[in-house]
Amino acid sequence: MSNTTDSNSAASNAAPASTPPSAPPSTAPSTWIKRGIIGLVVLVALVYGAIFFYANVLNDAPDALDTDDLSEALETTVVEADDEPSLETAPSAAAPDEAAADSEDFDGLWTPTTASEFGYRVDEVLGGVNVTAVGRSSEIDGSLTIEGTTASVDATVEVENIVSDDSRRDGQFQGRIMDVANFPTANFQTTEPINFGAIPADGEQVTATAVGELTLKGVTQTVTVDVTAQATGTSIGVLGNIPITFTDYGIDNPSNPGVSLEDEGIVEFVLVFERG
Repeated sequence: MSNTTDSNSAASNAAPASTPPSAPPSTAPSTWIKRGIIGLVVLVALVYGAIFFYANVLNDAPDALDTDDLSEALETTVVEADDEPSLETAPSAAAPDEAAADSEDFDGLWTPTTASEFGYRVDEVLGGVNVTAVGRSSEIDGSLTIEGTTASVDATVEVENIVSDDSRRDGQFQGRIMDVANFPTANFQTTEPINFGAIPADGEQVTATAVGELTLKGVTQTVTVDVTAQATGTSIGVLGNIPITFTDYGIDNPSNPGVSLEDEGIVEFVLVFERG
């Protein structure tokens, strides 16, 4: 009897069995999916925000060259010599002999100044945002030859000197796009005299059509371009732009995974000359 009592007493004094801790509630897979989607949306918004900021704030592409740029370039040209001949023009009612005499003031060889600009303009799509890529150089070699009311132009630029506002773009442009190591220069040369028809009055502008050859990446194509000329006391300026199709010059479409470009672009120039 006592054994039974002792057994019951021992059982009653034994510690209760421990209850295992409950596991934390598991996160449902749908919660992780929602978080992933939200994170992706935020990332995309940040990326597009950065692209939009670059395209509209940081991208410093100048406007297309126009007649205002031509006038401004002539106004800012510095003539080193003080004894340059004056480029006076005859009034519209002048006799033919007088007009011919005045035209001789222009005759001869002229050389480009650093007020000149020569470069490209191409539309890009950067992550769905439209951007204009512009590269220019003011280091131009060549000549302008005038005889009466006609002119011939020969302009050459070192391609590696054509730069934009983005060094990464310039690296692509000078490397795989234009291959400056093998094709260091670009050139525009008229193949027949440009006939302006009349000598412009000081500060006035006249237009004409030029036929010439444009050479890019070692490939030469015949081009026809409308040009505008203006003269001041000691300088002459010529403005023009030439639409180009990349494949015509053996240039592969410059697009890459991050940037999409059209198949066409523009070569634009303001060439400012002084007496050679």
